[in-house]
Amino acid sequence: MNDNEIRRDAYAALRHVEFRWFMVATMVLSMAMQMQSVVMGWQVYEITRDPLSLGFVGLAEALPFLATTLIGGHAADLRDRRSLCLISEVALLGGASVLLLLNLHGTPLQVWPFYTVQMVAGLGRAFYRPAAQALAAELVPKEIYANASAWRSSVFHAAMVLGPALGGLIYGFVSASAAYSVEVVLLVSGLFATIAMSPRPRPAHHIERGPGFFDGVRFVFNQKLVLGALSLDLFAVLFGGAPALLPIFADRILMVGPQGLGILRAAPAVGSVVMSFALAHLPEMKRAGRTLLICTAAFGACWIAFAFSTCFWLSLALLALSGALDNVSVVIRSTLVQTLTPPHLMGRVSAVNVFFIGSSNELGAFESGLAAKLLGLVPSVVAGGIMTIGVVGSMTWRMPELDRLKRLS
Repeated sequence: MNDNEIRRDAYAALRHVEFRWFMVATMVLSMAMQMQSVVMGWQVYEITRDPLSLGFVGLAEALPFLATTLIGGHAADLRDRRSLCLISEVALLGGASVLLLLNLHGTPLQVWPFYTVQMVAGLGRAFYRPAAQALAAELVPKEIYANASAWRSSVFHAAMVLGPALGGLIYGFVSASAAYSVEVVLLVSGLFATIAMSPRPRPAHHIERGPGFFDGVRFVFNQKLVLGALSLDLFAVLFGGAPALLPIFADRILMVGPQGLGILRAAPAVGSVVMSFALAHLPEMKRAGRTLLICTAAFGACWIAFAFSTCFWLSLALLALSGALDNVSVVIRSTLVQTLTPPHLMGRVSAVNVFFIGSSNELGAFESGLAAKLLGLVPSVVAGGIMTIGVVGSMTWRMPELDRLKRLS
């Protein structure tokens, strides 16, 4: 099969059995963590009635995650990546089991156990995400990295549809303990799927035994295209998205309860799934850089409109559109990182990638909670969307290489 035939095959990555096992593990693990996020967010808000407490949930995960991600990436280039994934999954399973036991016990809940579990989850993810991203590059040929990135994104965002919706519905109609029970089952399933994988052995010269802890950082800062894409994603999600505040929107403005919260949390992923399937089937982008900039600015505009919406269905549509636009950034960033990174640096560069993403997601949750506390709910989200659009303008001016990026190949 020549390069042109590979690019036209929308299912090229899925024809590799190891990659299919990887997709199964990604699906169930992501569903589990999304369920935990929805149920935990609602429980913490019920206990405190304070938007800042939702920010502290994100901060509790962000601090250990950001402190150890580069260590996780270095380990992914020195050790067996599948084994690191398994160890991290066991840590996540332990945290979910603690939440289940707390809710089964029946005593009044306090917030500090939730923050503690989030700290363990942050530590587990710090090692899991660099190892998993680097492992994905061992499962398919380099020629189909873009196709694999699109499918990984579609499966991940499908889990972000099913996980929050399932978590909200089970919590709303049954109980929190039932939701955490399903999460535990999903995490165990992910362990078995990871065990079933048999990645191709890495050549000896792809495993470094010497120094070079910060080689991944140096590589990213020397690759202007990668640095530009990562920086754009960092600031766009840090300021422009406010998923941590959705429990408050669901409770005070849209008045749809935990069931509606699960659907709201799933809506961006619905848009992402649709966009992922479209990107997997459409021809390669001819102006990838400009597409990235336009979609990021539109992402910020979606959140501004969402802040003013008092209609549940309009809010759902805006969240779905924001997810579709954000997915373009995910696919372009992932493809650039995998295509431009040498195999022996994949773990450390993936760690830098994860560090940027983790900064935007977890610290973004804290920023959203703090801004809502200081400015008010709606003004904080509007201000974040405006800042996102401003970041796009600044990046276009300061990094013209990104605007000039054409085909990802």
